[in-house]
Amino acid sequence: QVQVGESGGGSVQAGGSLRLSCAASGPTICGYDMSWYRQVPGNEREFVSGIDTDGDTEYADSVTGRFTFSRDNAKNTVYLQMNNLKPEDSAMYYCRARLTTRSIWRPCTGAYWGQGTQVTVYS
Repeated sequence: QVQVGESGGGSVQAGGSLRLSCAASGPTICGYDMSWYRQVPGNEREFVSGIDTDGDTEYADSVTGRFTFSRDNAKNTVYLQMNNLKPEDSAMYYCRARLTTRSIWRPCTGAYWGQGTQVTVYS
């Protein structure tokens, strides 16, 4: 059983900052590639940023230079630091955990979503 939980959303004025947190719990034999997506009503869920088990990151063009994704493996928690927020960043932010295989004898598969946390940026 894998559980994913986000926190840290809220309302902030344009130009401000927020930090989202996401904790994933599940089988310790698995690795966890983590990512953030966001969605506004009527639109598809879009990729924001990802971080793999080695700490390598990837960002959507719209957030590059403003958002920073990091992970604390000791706490099984990842963080999305969002700076210089814009009104168009307003959305429900979802954390996704994708299991990766560490041992060929114990394969891990599957992806799990959190319940989401709302970010609202007002001008």
